[in-house]
Amino acid sequence: MKKGIRNLELGTRNWELRDWQAFCHIISMFKKLINIEVFILSEDLSNIIWKIVKNWNYFERDTLGKQLVRSVDSISANLAECHGRYHYKDKKKFGYYARGSFEETKSWLRKCYQRNLLSENQMKEISKHIHTIGPKLNRLINTFKSPNIS
Repeated sequence: MKKGIRNLELGTRNWELRDWQAFCHIISMFKKLINIEVFILSEDLSNIIWKIVKNWNYFERDTLGKQLVRSVDSISANLAECHGRYHYKDKKKFGYYARGSFEETKSWLRKCYQRNLLSENQMKEISKHIHTIGPKLNRLINTFKSPNIS
């Protein structure tokens, strides 16, 4: 064993201290991500839409459904990638990608509603999330400012 590194017994594997610290760092980053409200709301919206779309007929799922699911899943995926970035410009860029996916999702939802694929009740439930996510997403993006260099 190297000097200054002690082993920690966890389950079936001996972990070196630096492995354990890296693991804890990854877990703490994950905890922070799942505490970001706009991320939670976008994940919820993603799951709501998934449950709706999976019950559509093949043609509707294949045309509108796939596009809608991809765009709504992309909101939270880009927020996760944004969270994992270090530099404020990278964070802002992925925030903008998330906002682009959010706008794309709204476009697909309008098409689905106009083509009678979403009921009035489903649209009301989805609209609650949409009206909450938009402003929170913009606020999150606006927090990524360049450091003041004096």
